[in-house]
Amino acid sequence: MTDRRITLFHAPNTRSTGTLILLEELGADYELELLDFGRNEQRSPGYLAVNPMGKVPAIRHAGAVVTEQVAIYVYLADLYAERGLAPPPGDPLRGPYLRWLVFYGTCFEPAIVDRSQKREPGSFASSPYGDYDTMLGAVMQRIEQGPYMLGERFTAADVLWGIALGWTTSWGLVPRTPAVQRYVEAFDARPAVIRARSRDAELAASLGKVAPP
Repeated sequence: MTDRRITLFHAPNTRSTGTLILLEELGADYELELLDFGRNEQRSPGYLAVNPMGKVPAIRHAGAVVTEQVAIYVYLADLYAERGLAPPPGDPLRGPYLRWLVFYGTCFEPAIVDRSQKREPGSFASSPYGDYDTMLGAVMQRIEQGPYMLGERFTAADVLWGIALGWTTSWGLVPRTPAVQRYVEAFDARPAVIRARSRDAELAASLGKVAPP
């Protein structure tokens, strides 16, 4: 059987927390390479050899390094396919699954960053997300149809969106509608999420940091 042990390059309370949650959801065999952002370890020569962008998450599996959040989610969910968190090729849900994973990185996050920085997007034709209201309307419509991004099926895409909607609503960048509230609360209550966040709090404490509320 192929060795499926994963090394996650991780800093607590960062984007890599989502990958930690996904590994817990998958019941994956993994180890952590902890980075202390307070000591700027993400910019060390050793880590830049892993990811020249100096960002987390990054994973190593079977000698190969994978970076970029969405690529990591696709990779891990397919590696542990028996856990059912990724519709396989040929499944009618595979397309929507990939769509919502990629939509996060190509549309949602750029729009959120522009909104948080109070920047006007480019013209509709040149903006990667068109305009904020159209982008957000697409997400809200999907959430309202729920209970998950693919309807009745929980997938790796919900790990990404559960985290994203949690922090964006807490910062007032996305309205906490009843549908969004239900979605976030259901995600937060999942055992894998609770386990990963508890571990993250312990790791943050070990680095002398305070976990977010």
